[in-house]
Amino acid sequence: MKVLFLAAEVSPIAKVGGLGDFAGELPGFLRDLGVDLLQALPFYPFLKRAGLAIQSVGELAVDTLTGPIEAAIYLSTVGRVPLLLVDAEPLGSTDGIYGDPAEDARKFAHFSVASLLACDRLGWAPDIVHAHDWHTAPAIAWAARNRPGTATILTIHNLPYMGHGGEQAMEQYGLLLPPGSGLPTWAERLPLPLGIASASWITTVSPSYAQEILEPDFGSGLEGFLRNRAQRLTGILNGIDPARWNPAMDTALVQTYGVADLQRRPVNKTRLLDDLGLLAQPSVPLLGMVSRLDSQKGIDIAMEALGMLPGLDWQFVLLGKGDPELEGAARQFADANRGRVRFLPLFDPSLARRVYAGADMILLPSRYEPCGLAQMIAMRYGAVPVAHPVGGLKDTIIDASDSLRGTGFLSTEPRPAAFANAMKRGMATYRDPEAWGALQRRGMLHDFSWKRSASQYVDLYRRAVREPPA
Repeated sequence: MKVLFLAAEVSPIAKVGGLGDFAGELPGFLRDLGVDLLQALPFYPFLKRAGLAIQSVGELAVDTLTGPIEAAIYLSTVGRVPLLLVDAEPLGSTDGIYGDPAEDARKFAHFSVASLLACDRLGWAPDIVHAHDWHTAPAIAWAARNRPGTATILTIHNLPYMGHGGEQAMEQYGLLLPPGSGLPTWAERLPLPLGIASASWITTVSPSYAQEILEPDFGSGLEGFLRNRAQRLTGILNGIDPARWNPAMDTALVQTYGVADLQRRPVNKTRLLDDLGLLAQPSVPLLGMVSRLDSQKGIDIAMEALGMLPGLDWQFVLLGKGDPELEGAARQFADANRGRVRFLPLFDPSLARRVYAGADMILLPSRYEPCGLAQMIAMRYGAVPVAHPVGGLKDTIIDASDSLRGTGFLSTEPRPAAFANAMKRGMATYRDPEAWGALQRRGMLHDFSWKRSASQYVDLYRRAVREPPA
């Protein structure tokens, strides 16, 4: 099967968040299973300075309502995956991946259409176009109209981000649907809803999230439309690359370790606390968060819940940046708890690995979570997750009340008091070294490899080709 795989981010060369990890890791596993996959990425200005080895394919014109716009096409590689790079005037609107919403929509619409036209130039006709989130949803809408024999799959990584501000770009590139699409009026000109309405199949990044978005609390106003498409909606759980996330080989760690020598792990905690200026106390659990600071992630819930534990000993490190108001609240919380809290407003992948290897627990109080990778990485590194049971968190963490299979602690609801109770249960178990070690080992041995996910995507690809939409 030939699959054109489009995303706005691809790690390690162009990454902001989890989408970059997904698009940087899954394609290699798909190719290992025999998929002839071509990855497509905008040739961002910063990538032109990155020294990539590129081969020019030529130029082509993308038709718009205001006239044709040229695009230059190049081939490269990322890891073991061939990479299609698209360069054009709209893609130079900002040096980074994301910027002004309206300019981003024009940039990604142009990239999406040009990528499909580039396949024609290469003489490589994809059987499937697999696009991700609102940025590349225009490829789905364009293919449905201009390549009706091509199966299309749109993966939703975060439903509320629909491409607001992109209405004019969708019209400019001729991507609007005729009347009768069934979309709510407010959604008829937005990139993600247009992709959802046009796709042969829709996927989410966890089975639970696929069910949650059919309900008002998580459906962002599209739950009714999604219920009508439920027969073409499925959830496939994300994974991690066990070779990339391996505490036995991780050069960022002070001390490597594995399941067989877990007693070596505390060296990482001691060094991390020392570097943070906190007193190393083996009997006191270190709680960690590695997250972008966004309301979705429940940073405020974690801080309020910690404030409900005044009689318990704990230490806390928060690594991440994002919303200025949340950053301000995190600074105030750290200042008010100087002896046991550190806030590091950084994006630092190496330090993140040290937090996973040094923390006893990783806090995940997300209000919603399409999948999440932090809990998988945490368990791989022997940090026990404490989480709200939503989306992929519910699909990957087994509560410690199951004494044979438990891997973490789940709260009963996304509220500070409930999350505080889950942390209390975790702290009580931490005081029992035998029970705690069993939790750690079960988490470390759990298979979250992309191999499982890739196999499910291949099955879906086959089905998409075999069962075109009516």
